[in-house]
Amino acid sequence: MTAARYDVIGIGNAIVDVIARADDDFLVKHKMTKSSMSLIDEPRAEAIYAAMGPATEISGGSAANTIAGVASFGGNAAFVGTIKDDTLGGVFAHDIRAAGVSFKVAPLKSGPSTARSYILVTPDGERTMNTYLGAAQLLSENEIDEREIADAKILYMEGYLWDPQDAKNAFLKAAKIAHQANRAVSLTLSDAFCVDRYRREFLELIKGGTIDLLFANEAELKSLYETADFDTALLELHRDAKFAVVTRSEKGAVVVSRESVEAVPAFPVKSIVDSTGAGDLFAAGFLYGFARGLPHVTSAKLGALAAAEVISHLGARPERKLSDLAKENGLL
Repeated sequence: MTAARYDVIGIGNAIVDVIARADDDFLVKHKMTKSSMSLIDEPRAEAIYAAMGPATEISGGSAANTIAGVASFGGNAAFVGTIKDDTLGGVFAHDIRAAGVSFKVAPLKSGPSTARSYILVTPDGERTMNTYLGAAQLLSENEIDEREIADAKILYMEGYLWDPQDAKNAFLKAAKIAHQANRAVSLTLSDAFCVDRYRREFLELIKGGTIDLLFANEAELKSLYETADFDTALLELHRDAKFAVVTRSEKGAVVVSRESVEAVPAFPVKSIVDSTGAGDLFAAGFLYGFARGLPHVTSAKLGALAAAEVISHLGARPERKLSDLAKENGLL
């Protein structure tokens, strides 16, 4: 296998998060399902924005958050996603490059505006996302650069890509290129409602060997196997997946391989300000460790550390350099 230029390359929706605080009554009034991600059209986006309280704009997108986290650990990382040549597109491109991530996709000159996700954070730190995909849903096979994909140890993709057909095609093309280059392919299931929509196809990807490393949280795993019992779902996963990591919030995480199942505790956090990005940053820590050949438990501890950092403040990108934080805690 030739040496890789990147530790991880991510493909996902290039989104700017518009974050505001809200109470449960606001969610009920606007017919939102708490802690879910709903796809919305532009009129709905405008209505939510008009009703929201004061908001903060921060670059986001699940896979993009993860890739920014990998870079914060000191990893070499790249991201593929589509933006428009507009104000929010400029914000996204600036932010991800400023995080130390290679981002080479040219902005679109026409078509829908850059994607945005209106995120309502309730007092318990839970986030409810309303996402207008806009330009992000125009991701296609044309944006998949064979050399870039083959030049990364790990290809990381988000389950949200399975919504638009062109993005799904891009996903499958990238996975094929990665495997031809003897690289690992990783998927995060993204959202329990996303799993509900594409359960059969996700299981085919896992069982068929397209996915080498799977990330899921407890709710997504239960949805995948249509059971309310975690242990039952975990047993199914142990049978089906080559390698997987399941996050369980304050219960920590479980690392699953064909040979073993290992539990790793959550990293202590004083208070949860905003849970946005917790799973994304956990994946960042694990992927960095995995790419660098660290023990799986150490990689999971890096993930737990990154998740704890990101939930301690507003927004889904780390505020502290994660490599420094890891060294302070004896993990690097």
